[in-house]
Amino acid sequence: MKSNEMATATASELEILRKAAEQGDVDAQCNLGLCYDKGWGMEQNAVEAVKWYRKAAKHGNAVAQYNLGNCYMNGIGVKRNAKEAAKWFLRAAEQGDADAQYGMGVCYDYGKGVEEDKQEAVIWYRKAAKQGNAVAQYDLGICYRDGTGVRKNAKEAVRWCREAAEQGRMDAQFNLGIYYDSGYGVEPDAAEAVKWWRKAAEQGIPKAFTNLAVCYAIGHGVEKDDAAAARWYRKAADIGIAEAQLHIGICYATGQGVAKNMPKAVTWWYAAAEQGDADAQYNLGVCYDDGKGVAKNKQEAAKWYRMAAANGNEDAEKALKWLEAD
Repeated sequence: MKSNEMATATASELEILRKAAEQGDVDAQCNLGLCYDKGWGMEQNAVEAVKWYRKAAKHGNAVAQYNLGNCYMNGIGVKRNAKEAAKWFLRAAEQGDADAQYGMGVCYDYGKGVEEDKQEAVIWYRKAAKQGNAVAQYDLGICYRDGTGVRKNAKEAVRWCREAAEQGRMDAQFNLGIYYDSGYGVEPDAAEAVKWWRKAAEQGIPKAFTNLAVCYAIGHGVEKDDAAAARWYRKAADIGIAEAQLHIGICYATGQGVAKNMPKAVTWWYAAAEQGDADAQYNLGVCYDDGKGVAKNKQEAAKWYRMAAANGNEDAEKALKWLEAD
C-alpha cells in the first residue's frame, strides 16, 4: 500500500499493515508511522509514529529518515534535537529525497544542528530545486536575489522564483509580480505583474490585495476600474491592513467604486488611524474639524491632528496651527 493511500485505508488494511510492520517490512513500518503521525485510521500518536519511523529509518527507508528528522526538528513525539534532525535529513538527502535535501539546506542556512554555511545551504537547495521542490526553488531564488551563499544574479532569481510560482507557491507568485512590475531580471511588464499578483491574491496574500487595488485604481497593467479597486481594498482592509483601510475610506469619502458614505469612511479611517497611519489620522482630524461623517468637535480634531503631525504628516501640522489660532 502506497503512503498516499493511507488516509483512506480500511481497518482490515491497517491490520495487515501492522502485521507486516511487526514482521520487519520496512515500507510497512514507514507507512504505519505515517498513520500514527497523521491519525489515519487510528488515534493520532506522535510517540508511536517516531517508534515506527525509527525502525524503518534504521533500515534505510528515505521517507522514514526524513520524517524522523522532521520529528526531531519540531519536537514531535520526541524531544527537539536539531543535531539528530540534521543526521536523519542527511541520510535521506544522500538517497536523493528532495524534502530532506531542502531540510539540509535549511539546517545549513540557519545553523540548525550543523555549523551555519550559506554556500552549503545553496548546494542543498539546488539539489532539491532541481527535483521540483517548490519551497527549495523559492528559497534558491531568494539566495540569488540577495547574494546569500551565491553571487547575486537577477535572472537566476527570477528563474527559480518562476519555477516555484508555476507550482502554486504563493509567496513566489507575489515576488514574481514585483519582479515584472519593477523590471528586476525581466523586461518590465505591468500586465504580467497583475497576473501573478492575482494568483497570489487568490491564495490569500494580503499585500497582493493592495497591489491589485492600486493597479485597478490607476489602470496599471489592467483597465482602470474603481469598483474593482474598491473590492480589493476592502478585502485587504477586512484583514486589518492599515494602508487598505485608509484607501477604502477614501473610496467611501469620494464615491470611487462605491456609494459615497462619509460615516463608513470615518469608520475605516479610525481602523487605520488606530494602527498609526498618519494620513488616516489627519483625515479624521479633518472630519471632526468640518463635521463630515461625525459631529463637529474641535477637541477631537486637534487630537487627531496632533497624532498625525507626530507621525510626520505636514498637512496636520498646518491644520493644527490654524485650529489653535481660531
